[in-house]
Amino acid sequence: MVTELTKDRIEEYEAFNQAHPKGHFMQSVLWGQMKPDWKNVILISTDENNKIKGAVNVLIRPVPIIKRTIMYSPRGPVCDLDDKETLKELYDGIKELAKKHKAYVFKADPDVKSDNETFKESLKEAGFRIIPGSKNFEGIQPCFVFRLDVKDKTEEEVFDIFHSKTRYNIRLSLKKGVTVRLGTKEDVKDFQRLMEETGQRDEFVVRPAAYFEKMLDVYGENARLYMADFEGKPIAGTLAIYYGNKVWYLYGASGNAYRNVMPNYQLQWEMIRWSIEKHCDIYDFRGVSGDLSEDNPLYGLYRFKKGFNGEFTEFLGEIEIIFSPFINWAVHHGEKIFRELRRRIYLLRKK
Repeated sequence: MVTELTKDRIEEYEAFNQAHPKGHFMQSVLWGQMKPDWKNVILISTDENNKIKGAVNVLIRPVPIIKRTIMYSPRGPVCDLDDKETLKELYDGIKELAKKHKAYVFKADPDVKSDNETFKESLKEAGFRIIPGSKNFEGIQPCFVFRLDVKDKTEEEVFDIFHSKTRYNIRLSLKKGVTVRLGTKEDVKDFQRLMEETGQRDEFVVRPAAYFEKMLDVYGENARLYMADFEGKPIAGTLAIYYGNKVWYLYGASGNAYRNVMPNYQLQWEMIRWSIEKHCDIYDFRGVSGDLSEDNPLYGLYRFKKGFNGEFTEFLGEIEIIFSPFINWAVHHGEKIFRELRRRIYLLRKK
């Protein structure tokens, strides 16, 4: 049986999501609070004892003019991927929800590896289209990540996993006098400034400071802002989320100066230490490019994260079920043009 999550079951749902191997912070009720422009509906599948056995967190956003909606589930669903009955119930629930909200498309990017043929088959049987993973962050969520196994390991054991050059750079950062501390909302202004420098350097649009402040408010102790200081001033920062059995590295910012004192290496190590402290199974470095050629402008990011010797993981990519093909085509092409135009205008204004 599939129903919409009600307020009286939120605590039960959060416990289920956090305990499940496929649980994800973006499938949390809290993530809906981060998206005020979207309606948030969580579908739950229950067993004969009314216990939750599967779920999918769906964000629903109205599309102006056409009077239709788009539905999106980041890193959903959360269930046993081999449980075809539960998967079918969730798929059918998504289709009913789409009718209710007049959605023209449902999209998701499951936390599922690209070689899971059984899951792919269940998607095809339900009418989903699988979009091959994008190489260079063209998708909503990254398709390629590094994940470090920290389960039941000590700090010393994890540190020894790193490449020798990475261990050297962490020690160098400490030797040079870089210090890493936990930041507060008062530090968001400096973090935002560093993000602006990073965005200009790597040509991407930066979120406003209010977004990072809200993340710290919404996730509370499960969100940490780390700031790296050198000679009395902040030179780099990161933002991480702890949820369930994982810590995720979400955002990183560094100024153009003082990169030679290697603050980013020490910041990563402090976030990894947090995952060990919380007895996590996985520390997730998040996205890297799937194009591993050395002339790729994003190769430096890949090389940096690879130095920590996590598992290079390719996800399935985006999946979608289209309810109105023409509207989907028109909106998709319009959004693509708009995003590129917005990026170019943003970069021009910052020069």
